[in-house]
Amino acid sequence: MNPTDAPIAPPLVDLPINTHDKGFYDGFSRAVTIPSKIIVSLIIMWAIFFPVSANKTLTAANSSIISSFSGWYVYLVAFLMLCCLVVAVLPQTGRLRIGAAEEGPEFSRFSWFAMLFGAGIGIGMLTYSTGEPMAHFANNPDIIRGTIAPLTAEAVRPAYEYTFLHWGFAAWGTYALVGLSIGYVSYRRGLPLTIRSALAPLFGKWMSGFAGHIVDIVAVVATILGVAVTMGLGVEQFIAGLARLGMGEWLLDTDGSSSAIAIVLALVILVGASTISALSGVGRGIKWLSNINMALSIMLVALFAIVGSGIFGLKLLGVGLYDYFRTLIPNSLSLFSDTGTEVSAALVQWQLDWSVFYWAWWIAFAPFVGMFIARISRGRTVREYVLGVVLVPSLMCFVWMTIVGGTAIDLELSGVAQGAIVETGISDQLYATLAVMLSPGVASLVSGLVVILLMTYLVTSADSAILIVNTINGAGETTGERNRHIVFWGAALAFVVGSMLILGGIDAIRITMIIGALPFSFVVALMAVSILKAIAFDIVRKRYGVPTTAEACAEHAPAK
Repeated sequence: MNPTDAPIAPPLVDLPINTHDKGFYDGFSRAVTIPSKIIVSLIIMWAIFFPVSANKTLTAANSSIISSFSGWYVYLVAFLMLCCLVVAVLPQTGRLRIGAAEEGPEFSRFSWFAMLFGAGIGIGMLTYSTGEPMAHFANNPDIIRGTIAPLTAEAVRPAYEYTFLHWGFAAWGTYALVGLSIGYVSYRRGLPLTIRSALAPLFGKWMSGFAGHIVDIVAVVATILGVAVTMGLGVEQFIAGLARLGMGEWLLDTDGSSSAIAIVLALVILVGASTISALSGVGRGIKWLSNINMALSIMLVALFAIVGSGIFGLKLLGVGLYDYFRTLIPNSLSLFSDTGTEVSAALVQWQLDWSVFYWAWWIAFAPFVGMFIARISRGRTVREYVLGVVLVPSLMCFVWMTIVGGTAIDLELSGVAQGAIVETGISDQLYATLAVMLSPGVASLVSGLVVILLMTYLVTSADSAILIVNTINGAGETTGERNRHIVFWGAALAFVVGSMLILGGIDAIRITMIIGALPFSFVVALMAVSILKAIAFDIVRKRYGVPTTAEACAEHAPAK
């Protein structure tokens, strides 16, 4: 059949976005960049100059949002996981390529996986590899219901059931869906590599104007706030590590939290290094830092497997995987409700504090990680992309949680730790585990390795976020004058993290992130519908011989 006679038209392959052609904003969309900078700057000034008002307002807004939209977050993330499964499993969709028909991947699989892991969850893994299993070991829904006792052998299995739930397909399915919806239309159809392009299959050229600007602004703000949570966790653990290494009592306040001067100095060092790395681009700074991250991570896990409770951890991995797949559907769709009893209220609060917080975090983190994954995944098939992005990092998270976290739990169960791990703060639990597991000298050496690894993860995440924000502001382009804007966003990220940590602690950053994630959650829902439509229509186009890529559309364009 002649493509012109087909019952379906070729896809949209042109989405013009106005950018400035000279001066400070050369190559940037001022309609996106300036409002984004104003919003982030106002958040910083509000937190610095009106801390009491900011804290009260944010706390009230967070309480309302988290309770009113808990069901929305739970069912949205379940829907995103289902979408990933569908496009990966179906033969017709899985064979489609994120790019031209014969285009190959830009990066090797090792570098690809390393960048996926480093930009996605590297910092969180160092904090939560011990922190989350230990937290659920002490309190989880089964303990709340009274069916098992806390801090006992019976509490271990459900602890990992919920740990895997939070760090598995829910996180990586969200990232994969956002990245696929951006990369598919950008590399197949030649649309700009930016968030608004992902909605073009639904709204067409409407995304060129005001509606598209709003989508990109929301994505930039969500990115800064989502990365701020990760940076905040990392900075606190970085400072805790320096304190463990004997760098000075000035690093911590009397209550054990990071001191203001330590936070400021840590951010100057880390964000400064991130900015320098961002100036070097993805192919150099981020790629090599990610490879270093991966190598150091493997070394650390191997140490725990050999010196720690490796056999215990492997058993937990096997049982945890079984429980995870067995309970994935009911746990992903469960929404606790308050029936007026003390137990039901505790269950609702537990879900808000853990599952709903994570779903909001993953969604806020998704524009950054999704854009970054799209940037490094050109040339891969949809099936390879989805399976690689969802399965491999999830499995790596599970291994970390069981080997590292399992060692901490085993030390507590056996009585060796005597509460030294479970009773310390989450930022210090990994170092506390090393102190119990190893001799003082070796523990200090390995703690130093953790500090270095944490520093490289922090730098990788921050510089990736800065580059992604600039890409969104630059209408998907990476050319033009970027250096001054890279410096601005590096400084803005440092101020957001620093102001929130100093004035309200990590909880203030979490609250701000959850609020910022809500608008973008609606964008993510539309992205899921949009990519399903784009892929389904491309399958129909192939059936009728209608071009589906920008190159093919150009070849079949009628002569003027």
